[in-house]
Amino acid sequence: MKPDTLLYSILIPAYNEAKNLPPTLEQLAVALRREGIPFEFLVVNDNSTDETPQVLESLAAVYPELRAVTNPPPGGLGRAIRCGLKHFKGDVVAVVMADSSDSPEDVVACYRKIVEGYDCVFGSRFRKGSKVSQYPPVKLVFNRIVNLAMRVLFFTRFNDLTNAFKVYRRHVIESISPLHAAHFNITIEMSLSCLIRRYKIAEIPISWSGRTWGQSNLRLREMGRRYLCTLLMIWFERMLILDDLLLETRPGPENRE
Repeated sequence: MKPDTLLYSILIPAYNEAKNLPPTLEQLAVALRREGIPFEFLVVNDNSTDETPQVLESLAAVYPELRAVTNPPPGGLGRAIRCGLKHFKGDVVAVVMADSSDSPEDVVACYRKIVEGYDCVFGSRFRKGSKVSQYPPVKLVFNRIVNLAMRVLFFTRFNDLTNAFKVYRRHVIESISPLHAAHFNITIEMSLSCLIRRYKIAEIPISWSGRTWGQSNLRLREMGRRYLCTLLMIWFERMLILDDLLLETRPGPENRE
């Protein structure tokens, strides 16, 4: 399969995103079609109480690339992403927010990095060259503390592991499954699971902006506890599989001097 024929699944979890979905899909479709990238939209309706189901039905008539699935109760971002990861058809999958906070140009750039040979691409809002607007100050401080803790615990240079916007090859998703996080902590569960398995990962600076419509569903106190539990779970998993990882990277008898 030629690199540029890799099917790109754009996984979009959606909870009460009726106003955000039309412009988000339009912007993504324009960018992906312009670059000639084969793609599908997979929108996961996460128990929305607004007109999201009706909007998705109307959008399906506009975008033949669109499929919609429903995440069964109980809801939650993590559960919605896990649901989508069971249904995507692509060779590559990107987790993209429904609120247009992620730039379509960055979605394209991540695909190009995968084509270069990377297994995963992490979008960073804090690398040189990134552009961030409308980031609530309290959440920014929380973000930096959590990311600093992960950099220390996992000896990594990546500085925005909490960002949901990341791209993975299919075999990576299969390797790190099953995932367990039910809420926003799935972002670090996926990131750290890739790190401890030593996949080839690229990190690129991205453009990120706050929500256009609606309110964020991230509650800092709840997420602090969930992040901590996920961090400890992956840290202990790293200890458990470390010997196997060392054996995989250690030269065999025929390669030893």
